[in-house]
Amino acid sequence: MFLVDAGNTHIDWAVAVGRRFLVKGATPTRQWLQGRAGPDFRGILQERGVKAAAVCSVVPRVTKRLCRELEGALGFAPFVLTADVLRGLEVDYPKPETIGPDRLANALAAKRLYGAPVVVVDFGTAVTFDVVDGRGAYVGGVIAPGLEVMLDYLHQRTALLPRVDVRPVRRVIGRSTQEAMRIGAVRGYSHLVRGVAEDLKAALAPAEPRFLATGGFARLIVREAALPAKVCPNLALKGLLFAWEEAVMAPDGGKAGEEAT
Repeated sequence: MFLVDAGNTHIDWAVAVGRRFLVKGATPTRQWLQGRAGPDFRGILQERGVKAAAVCSVVPRVTKRLCRELEGALGFAPFVLTADVLRGLEVDYPKPETIGPDRLANALAAKRLYGAPVVVVDFGTAVTFDVVDGRGAYVGGVIAPGLEVMLDYLHQRTALLPRVDVRPVRRVIGRSTQEAMRIGAVRGYSHLVRGVAEDLKAALAPAEPRFLATGGFARLIVREAALPAKVCPNLALKGLLFAWEEAVMAPDGGKAGEEAT
């Protein structure tokens, strides 16, 4: 089984046999679209003898190209996750078609692996908080700018502020422009995440939701924010696998089984 989670910044992919990820990789989305980076997906499918594929994408251009490449390799269209084909997770939301497929994949994986209520914090181009309530239904969430987006904005919209990388900070008072920016980003972002998490916990009371974190800066921000969250790599890929199983392999709603690794 070939799984692809295409985001605005990176395309994550994996080859799964049953619930085990045998091969995983990632490539920058923009470079892949420009043909300057990324693996030969068709070659991987042929080499591994893959017979099916599933796509979760929030970038329409990527979705079209991926589907074209995968269909050329498989001889039929891949499964594409949308709210319309989602099984195994009730969606209690005014316009389900507007929910990012990656958010649905995260929520499905969180519910299947850890139960409900549960909140997924995904640190991507944006940071998203997705909520599955005590009934086991997806009910919405929160979206805020991603950490790198905030830093890039400061650099691009000011004359003197440089571009800085993201790393742990030790001080609360910056002793250089770069250090001040890094503190503002990492510590400020941590307060944002913790504050939103506390609001969501209060909104779900008296139920006690479990918090999961995934995405590029999950470990750093969970530690800096002292957030009681379990870091779960590859959560969207796991959810995509579960969604494919529910919709294609078990259309009657059969249970999934063990965790993908």
